[in-house]
Amino acid sequence: MSTVLTEAPVETTTAPAREPWSAIFALARFESRKLLLRVPVLFMLAAYVAWIVWRTKSDWYGYPALQDVDRSTQMGPLLVGFAVLLCVNQAVLRSRRHDTERLFGVLVLEPWRRAAAHALSILPVTGLVALGVAAQFGWQAVKSTAVGHGSVGELLVGPLCVLLCGAIGLLMARLVPKPFAIPVAAVLLLVFSVLAPVSTGGGATAWLTPIVGEGSSKTIPSELIGRPAVSHSLYLTGLALALALLAVLISKGRTKTSTAVLAGSLAGAIALGVVGGVGQAAGVSSETVAARTRATLTPQKDQTCVRHGGSMYCAFPEWVPRTATWADVTDHVQSLAGGTAQTQKLLVRQRVDARYGMEADGAIDPSTTPNQVTVRTMWGGPRTPEFSAAVASVLVLGNEKAGGDLCDGRMVTIMWLALGWTSDPVSELRAVRLSDTVTGSSIVLSPTNGMSMTAGQTSVVRELIAAGPSKVTPKVKAHWAELTSPKVTTAKVAELLGVKAPGGTDKCE
Repeated sequence: MSTVLTEAPVETTTAPAREPWSAIFALARFESRKLLLRVPVLFMLAAYVAWIVWRTKSDWYGYPALQDVDRSTQMGPLLVGFAVLLCVNQAVLRSRRHDTERLFGVLVLEPWRRAAAHALSILPVTGLVALGVAAQFGWQAVKSTAVGHGSVGELLVGPLCVLLCGAIGLLMARLVPKPFAIPVAAVLLLVFSVLAPVSTGGGATAWLTPIVGEGSSKTIPSELIGRPAVSHSLYLTGLALALALLAVLISKGRTKTSTAVLAGSLAGAIALGVVGGVGQAAGVSSETVAARTRATLTPQKDQTCVRHGGSMYCAFPEWVPRTATWADVTDHVQSLAGGTAQTQKLLVRQRVDARYGMEADGAIDPSTTPNQVTVRTMWGGPRTPEFSAAVASVLVLGNEKAGGDLCDGRMVTIMWLALGWTSDPVSELRAVRLSDTVTGSSIVLSPTNGMSMTAGQTSVVRELIAAGPSKVTPKVKAHWAELTSPKVTTAKVAELLGVKAPGGTDKCE
């Protein structure tokens, strides 16, 4: 009898196929969570939120123009961007610091795939910044007092800066894997972002920087701004993608196929950046230049006129809803006046010097047209008493030009009309004066040229404010002809209105 021994068959199993892209996304999710929980990022996100609240509550005095709001969203994200630059760099170099780089050789992910995962980890924090930008812009846009139109290109700049900062941190970790590299990169980025546009004078080269400011704080119609916002966003997108792809491309472990795909993608990103760069360097179109000149010199060709009460209000189309607010101020001023000024029909026209776009400010010459009042594109805060003073001066003097040569007691009448109806006339007096004081001599601001106000006139105006409209207004109406007579003295005005007369004579400085 023989025994046949048969070896048991060896159980074979098939190893699961590698799924490198799934692993890349898994690592990207892990790194994005870790990035969002880093103390520098959390701190800067909190600072960014505080910055949004502070800017949104204090800017534009409650009367925003959305073509200004979109640009105001750009500087805050740099706070988050610098933190992302630091933390992405540290995340990439984590294995070097902990001496675990050699252990990655047994994992699915080659170095270039790990770099790709780190690049993808920047997207969630970029998305959070995009939500912050949307919240900041939306907070202003939903106000009933908002006018104008925002630009998507301008709104994208903030999130794209965060993406660019993360790409710089990733690339620096591959090129210079040393701790000292990041402070140097942060300083260079700060110079590149903030100081370079100033040194280049705001020309075409300034648009190579992430954020491009303006030399003017005025507001102009959105179609006259002429900033290449869309091209600049394309440029920033191409630059951020190119830096991230370059970091992946120079990492090890690539196959010929992956190298070819990455090289092609890098070429596409560079092409996108070049297209955006060429577009943003083209300058302002001749059509926009012509439109700016027309809006400055002959605004009536572009404006819509609306009648409120007995006066006409002409504004650029975006500001037409605000004419009712201007009319309310005009009505209050006229309610304190006497004689024919109470019912005088005025032409309130919006004027702006848009010839230089957002690069410089230009003064607006006072109008010599009888009964025409200038109103600017900005409103709220000190702009309201400035317009009120302009209306009062036209009612008293007949035109805006005469206000620049005024040096007599009629200035008291003008300031009473401008301030007597307000809820806090002392604060409005301070706001409308160049010196921000309620004593001494100063220049009273207006939409065009300012008016000179002596120390004696200031004293009489304060006495009138203290007396209140119930006592002063009847006297103003009763003595209107004398109060608006040329060369009436400040002392005479004080006598007619029953308040203490100042010492000395009228003398404008």
